[in-house]
Amino acid sequence: MSSSHFCSVAFPAVLILELMITSFASCSAPGNETDKIALQEFRSLLTDDSAGTLASWNDSLHFCRWTGVTCGLRHQRVTALNLDGRDLAGTVSPYIGNLSFLRYLNLANNSFHGFIPSEIGRLFRLENLILSHNALGGGIPRNLSMCLSLVTLELDYNRLHNSIPSEFGSLSKLQTLSLPFNNLIGRIPASIGNLSNLEELDLLSNNLTGGVPISISQTRLKFFQAGQNQLTGGFPSALYNLSSLNTISLTLGLFSGSIRRDIGLLLPNLQILYLAVNQFTGPIPDSLSNITNLAEIDFYGNNFTGHVPASFGGLQNLSWLGLGFNFLGSGTTDSLSFLADLANCSNLEMLDLQHNQFKGELPVSVGNFSTQLERLQLSTNRIRGRIPEAIANLFSLHLLYMNDNMLTGNIPMSIGRLSNLQYLNLGKNKLTGHIPSTMGNITGLIRLYLYNNSLEGSIPLSLGDCKSLQDLVLYHNKFTGTIPSHMIRPSSLIIFLDVSHNSLSGPLPPDVGNLKNLISLDVSYNQISGEIPTTLGNCLGFEELYMQSNHFRGPIPQFKGLKGIRFLDLSNNNLTGQIPEFLVNLSSSLQFLNLSFNNLEGEVPVRVIFGNTSAFEVDGNQELCGGIPELRLPSCPAKLFPRSMKHRPSKWVVDIIICASCAVALLSLISLFWLRNSKKEHLPTRSFGHFHERISYDALFKATDGFCSSKLIGSGSFGNVYRGTLGPDGKIVAIKVLNLQQKGAFKGFLAECKALSSIRHHNLVKILTACSSIDSHRNEFKALVYEFMVNGNLDIWLHPNDEHMQFKPLSFLQRLNITIDVASALDYLHHQCRTPIIHCDLKPSNILLDDDFTAHIKYGMGVRPSTSGDVYSFGILLLETFTGRRPTDNIFKENFNLQKFVKSVLSKRATGILDQSIFCGEVGESMDEEGIWRDCGTDQAKCLISVFEIGLICSAESPKDRKDMNGVARDLLSIGDKFLNTGIHEDRIQSPAPRDRCEVAACSTSGF
Repeated sequence: MSSSHFCSVAFPAVLILELMITSFASCSAPGNETDKIALQEFRSLLTDDSAGTLASWNDSLHFCRWTGVTCGLRHQRVTALNLDGRDLAGTVSPYIGNLSFLRYLNLANNSFHGFIPSEIGRLFRLENLILSHNALGGGIPRNLSMCLSLVTLELDYNRLHNSIPSEFGSLSKLQTLSLPFNNLIGRIPASIGNLSNLEELDLLSNNLTGGVPISISQTRLKFFQAGQNQLTGGFPSALYNLSSLNTISLTLGLFSGSIRRDIGLLLPNLQILYLAVNQFTGPIPDSLSNITNLAEIDFYGNNFTGHVPASFGGLQNLSWLGLGFNFLGSGTTDSLSFLADLANCSNLEMLDLQHNQFKGELPVSVGNFSTQLERLQLSTNRIRGRIPEAIANLFSLHLLYMNDNMLTGNIPMSIGRLSNLQYLNLGKNKLTGHIPSTMGNITGLIRLYLYNNSLEGSIPLSLGDCKSLQDLVLYHNKFTGTIPSHMIRPSSLIIFLDVSHNSLSGPLPPDVGNLKNLISLDVSYNQISGEIPTTLGNCLGFEELYMQSNHFRGPIPQFKGLKGIRFLDLSNNNLTGQIPEFLVNLSSSLQFLNLSFNNLEGEVPVRVIFGNTSAFEVDGNQELCGGIPELRLPSCPAKLFPRSMKHRPSKWVVDIIICASCAVALLSLISLFWLRNSKKEHLPTRSFGHFHERISYDALFKATDGFCSSKLIGSGSFGNVYRGTLGPDGKIVAIKVLNLQQKGAFKGFLAECKALSSIRHHNLVKILTACSSIDSHRNEFKALVYEFMVNGNLDIWLHPNDEHMQFKPLSFLQRLNITIDVASALDYLHHQCRTPIIHCDLKPSNILLDDDFTAHIKYGMGVRPSTSGDVYSFGILLLETFTGRRPTDNIFKENFNLQKFVKSVLSKRATGILDQSIFCGEVGESMDEEGIWRDCGTDQAKCLISVFEIGLICSAESPKDRKDMNGVARDLLSIGDKFLNTGIHEDRIQSPAPRDRCEVAACSTSGF
């Protein structure tokens, strides 16, 4: 056939494309062999591809079809390599620089370490370089400046150090430069001003010093973030010249001075202005009200003074106004007049005025605020007057803090209409009257603080309807009556209960043992009588129990279940009997014990806590004897009066001992009353966090056999984690040794220590103690000691390897329990901490399981917008837990992912999605899972579908479509209740069992 005849044949375009693609396996364009070799070399340096992402990278397919690889049709050369989030580990091969046609390189969200290859500088066609969220170290290669086509350069969340290369000024096409969360030092190079197309510059959380160069005013910046550095000076003058800016974030810096009064005229496009936690002074400029699109203002934690501009009421797009912890108001009586103007801000969602000097009557106009208002914080000012009934108009409120003011009158009955309220703090005011019974209508209430008021009457039964209540703090009021048992039913979630310093009477209800989540109970300084309920021993999470100064009688129960109790005060009651043995056995937890001024008798132990007079008190118990010499108690009868009459002391000796004991007791009693009265005037707000005594470097060195590699159980961005054995009882712990060379490690150490005073949840890994010392080489040494979780992490139970095949599969209810635990912890971190805390890396390998398979997670400090990321991660975790499929499973390719897999099967057959190990029978048998589920009934199927639907909602593509963790936790608890009510009953597994007999999934058994 002649060539001309061949050319006259009309081939459809689709067929031509198909022929080109199918020819890849047998035909290669000249020069593209170099690309194949480069890719093979790239793979050769990987140390982990457990998800099998690169399984397709073999000779059975042309390399242009390999996962993550895109080629140009004309030359069949690699133009894009996208391996974002593929769970890869290793170093980045310098051969990457041979992909000379590469325009797009994305290795983000993996575990690459080592250095960024300087060979990338050869890629003159490269437009997008994205290496975020890895562990890359070293300096940023200066010859990246040779990639003159670069439009996007993202290197955030790595371990990069040294300075920002000044050569970057040659990247004339660069629009985005993102370098946050590294260890970069030095000054911001003035050459950045040469980047005339630069729109986004993110330098958050590094160690940069100096000021912001004036040259950046030559760019086209729309987004500038440089907080959490050591940058100094006034508000950067260069920013005043960038009228294109829509976002400025300088939070957690060292900036000072005042803000120009005409800032609102110079930056007309500004939408977000974050200046929190700096040292800015002077007034808030009125001109900010000229910026019509201004949506978020955060000046929290500065030294601003004067009035809040009334003109802010004209900012129709304002949604966030954070002015807490300043010196605003100046104590003048009209300093709250601006609140009436803010009622015009119809999009306002958050208003924070706490810890200022606002003074005056709380205006009724607060009831006219935006119905979208979710957070209103007015605490620690000098606001007086009554809480207006109109507060109920703010039906979207989920946080209302008005504590530490001078509010008077009753709590309005209308408050019960705030059905979305989760956090209410009216403590330390001058409120009177009763707690409104309508409070029980706020069923989603999580924290209720009414301490230090003059409230009276009984605690309303309706509080028992607040099914989400976790903190109830009512101390220092005038409450009478009994503690209602309706409030402490089995479904209660209460963690902290403080009703101390009231006039409550009657017995402590035995139902208090229903509070399975209880960490701290304080009923001190009341008139409660009767015996201490033995059911308190069922509260296994107990850490603090304060029952002093009541009328309790009878013996101290043998609370053998309270293995984690740390503070126990039973002083000033009428308790009798001996000191129970269980108190001696609490060697690993008990830090303070007060049994003074009761009627206890018998021998005082000498071991453990009873060997440290600063940790326990037993004064005022006349019949006690023995103990360590420092107590100066009489010897016990067996030693004092031997059977031989010749050794019996004379009557005058006995009289002297008795008189001396009485004198000591009288002096102790006088001292105690003096000390108590002196403290009453300055009783601090209770802190629920306390450290164990710090531990030495030598003790940790010994506990880990010299930090032996065989004791290494994990590593993270801030150091290594070792398994260790502490103390004479051989307590097994996890020891995190911080790498102080890592940026932020020392700051993280301080943050975790500080967090102990306010962060406490039974599903968070507990820090037992800390070490701040020097090592054997005289280097600074810091470590944290955590609980050790004997059942490892969730990942090894969902995806057991050869080492873990002896584990039996988790049942449906066990998985549900675990996800409820995780949701509860995230809800606490997101919504119940003063500063929202995020996890940032939620996945099965980071969910730790204790001996009864209760889930625990660690926590890290984060910023407000990141909570939706945690929700997404939880949704993926939920789907993975019940499907048994990793989100990186080989079946998920291109546009098909775990969420689409669940959606595609859920509508047809819910059980078809479940991890089939849930239905495991005898080894070697196959089970009819549909039959099993059908036998169990449709109610269980509905529970299963609900679980998957929650996972899909949480992992929705748009953050706006996701639920918050509070709603998720409540929904999962509701599913758990419904599931158990269908007739399936199952306790938590007690210990790992060999996989020689799987649980049989049937309604009549204890497994599912």
